[in-house]
Amino acid sequence: MSAPAIEFWFDFGSSYSYLSMMRIEAGAAQAGVAVEWKPFLLGPVFQALGWSTSPFVLQKEKGDYMWIDMQRQCRKYGLPWKKPGNFPRAAVPPTRIALANAGQPWVGEFCRRVMLLNFAEDRDIDRPETALEVLRDMELPAPALWEQAQSEEWRARLRAQTAAARWRGIFGAPTFFVGREMFWGNDRLDDALACCKSAA
Repeated sequence: MSAPAIEFWFDFGSSYSYLSMMRIEAGAAQAGVAVEWKPFLLGPVFQALGWSTSPFVLQKEKGDYMWIDMQRQCRKYGLPWKKPGNFPRAAVPPTRIALANAGQPWVGEFCRRVMLLNFAEDRDIDRPETALEVLRDMELPAPALWEQAQSEEWRARLRAQTAAARWRGIFGAPTFFVGREMFWGNDRLDDALACCKSAA
């Protein structure tokens, strides 16, 4: 029998998705749970909700708190941290690559490397060159993977994935699904993993 699966919906520009991204594979392995990678774009979801950008930007007090909390959480989990100079940072190229290769065994490492560039090195992850650099560093066929991700098929699939997020009722990231049960936020990752394990 296959392992129970947790859906992990994330955006590379999401600060709290960074915390979950760096923990979910290890936590899932410990719980005997598989991860279904669900990259999507939060921007269109926010627009559908009537927001021009992240609520952490729209509400200064919430944003100020989030940056303090991110420092605390990164210390808690032993993660490197550098406040991005641009937030929320767009990340279309790596999102397409992650979506096109969501079933590959290397996708988790790819996603973690992209997150580290954004939240530990303050690098621009929306540049094609950055995504290609990550693929090359992982000794993957970067040109072929890039060409695949740039195809109209995967452009359309990313639009469909983002529409699916909205249809599922997602309003932020990270969001986890165990069957029809939804869990929102990095602080609900352990609950989602426990739910997935108990449902097996």
